Amino acid sequence: MRKVLIIIPIVAVLMVLLGFWARSKPIPVQLVEVADGPVETLVANTRAGTVKACRRSHLSFKQGGQVSELLIHAGQRVEAGDVLMRLRQDDLQARVDEARARLDARYNLRDQSCRQATQDQRDLQRLRHLAERKLASQDVLDQSETRSSLSQLLCTGSEAKIREAEASLALHLAQLDQATLRAPFAGIVAEINGELGEVVTPSPPGIPTPPAVDLIDDQCLFVEAPIDEVDAARVRPGMPVRITLDAFRERTFEGRISRIAPFVRELEKQARTVDVEVRFEQVPPDLPLLTGYSADVEILLAQRPQVLRVPTESLLEGGRVLRYDPGNGHLREQKVEIGLTNWRWSEVKGGLAAGDRIIASLQDDGVEDGAVVSPQPEPGEKVAP
Repeated sequence: MRKVLIIIPIVAVLMVLLGFWARSKPIPVQLVEVADGPVETLVANTRAGTVKACRRSHLSFKQGGQVSELLIHAGQRVEAGDVLMRLRQDDLQARVDEARARLDARYNLRDQSCRQATQDQRDLQRLRHLAERKLASQDVLDQSETRSSLSQLLCTGSEAKIREAEASLALHLAQLDQATLRAPFAGIVAEINGELGEVVTPSPPGIPTPPAVDLIDDQCLFVEAPIDEVDAARVRPGMPVRITLDAFRERTFEGRISRIAPFVRELEKQARTVDVEVRFEQVPPDLPLLTGYSADVEILLAQRPQVLRVPTESLLEGGRVLRYDPGNGHLREQKVEIGLTNWRWSEVKGGLAAGDRIIASLQDDGVEDGAVVSPQPEPGEKVAP
């Protein structure tokens, strides 16, 4: 019995010491110092966007025919108005020559009829003078007047015939021109469907066919990306945007919103989104940006260049942080006033001062108000206790 009475106090003391030792063991944590830096309010795309060209034309012939000239190759840069491809034109050229000859004949007939009208008018004037002196009969005078009127009508009517021939020539010239494919703008040839000697056919209504030439203006590019419908009301054309491409992850490109879709896109099993178009401020000359690249956008709604900030992941609910007290090594819960915020940084408008250190991450076990912690330095850094 006396042994039991001795053991019980010893066990109690050991348990108290064990609890004290366990409770007072510092928790290793990473701290971050509160300092100045930029803070931005951002809106990001919900799904990957796509790089597109401001102008991209799928050029085709209006009528079918055999390719007689192919003056380009894929990847070639062309200027506006350059001839890209021609179809066989001998039959169309023959029709143009025929229409031009018909027009020349109409000019000749007009000259003949108008000269005859002038001659008949002179004869009529002479007969009138003779009739005034009773040297010509009235019948002869009437016949001369009729002949002069008819000649004048033929002269006037020949003008209409000439306009008809000119319209016919213009029609055949237009048909001839349609057999020549020209670049509507400066760009790069992306694809060619048709080889020398092949027969190309126009696309029937409702049946898409590959274009003869796919031309892209690669000097004017933009990104089309969807944003959540909740964020669309805060976005305006002209807002600055940061663009990142999966193909060039180490680079960031500047851009601005050029267009916001006037409707909400509803896709099955996906959140409702609004498409925005972001124009590159300047297409970098040192990078081969290709249409079709996947891209992400960050729309800058507001920005503070140099304000006190903390990592957003260090915030507790209700705008609270765990501040490190260097005097006793404890964590103290601190209420802070938050301004601008994004997924990475949050502006501190009150409650903390520059140089304060707070818990960088709240994922460690035991990290709470009053906990004893041991600051751990990051690689290459020394942290004072």
